[in-house]
Amino acid sequence: MAELIEIPTGEGTAEAYLAQGGSKGGVLLFMDAIGLRPRIGEMADRIASWGYTVLAPNVFYRDGSAEELAPQGDLRIPEEREKFFATSGVSQHMENLTPERAATDTAAYVRTLQQYVGTETKLATTGYCMGARLAMRAAGQFPGLIVAVGGFHGGGLVTDDPQSPHTTVTNQAEYVFGHADNDRSMTPENVATLGRALDAVGATYTNEIYAGAPHGYTMSDTSMWNEEAAERHFTALQALLARTLG
Repeated sequence: MAELIEIPTGEGTAEAYLAQGGSKGGVLLFMDAIGLRPRIGEMADRIASWGYTVLAPNVFYRDGSAEELAPQGDLRIPEEREKFFATSGVSQHMENLTPERAATDTAAYVRTLQQYVGTETKLATTGYCMGARLAMRAAGQFPGLIVAVGGFHGGGLVTDDPQSPHTTVTNQAEYVFGHADNDRSMTPENVATLGRALDAVGATYTNEIYAGAPHGYTMSDTSMWNEEAAERHFTALQALLARTLG
């Protein structure tokens, strides 16, 4: 079962779930915008059960602890989910996490994960919602060390910003993307642009839209949960990790 640990980052202390399931490699799990909560711990445990050590940090630690930022309502009720996004300050939390801050934090997360798996062990990363952006940036920051990237119901992976996540892709990692259907934050045109960026660097990748899957489909503690799509994601992620980490 995942345990809660603390990671010194240089700008504070980030809580993180740590799930140790074996010695095949390390997996850095980037949470969705709702935050570090039991559902993220459950996902870390499941990935760890495949034989990996998984670290899932509270990337919003600058704005509060996991407990302070946790939803107060039942997000399985659509109105409560909408209320959370309208009143919790999530948009500001995401804006506060600039690419520069994310890079500093990711270096601390990688160092921590390496304390458990060793510095010579290859790593993978998987991210959800805005966490998919962080996963992509992590692989670009640590090419050759992070050799696999999963990105599921990611938003804003392709933008007009010169620092857009799609500009960070590398041929030293394999990518598996499972995009949400009818997602305004990742349109079919965005998906196509991402594919072209991956082709341009010669990356190995899967870049799919999961038909009928809403944004947030992996999160069983929200109204966007879609069991079929969530299980498809776990199957794709497990296969990716097996190919790249063993």
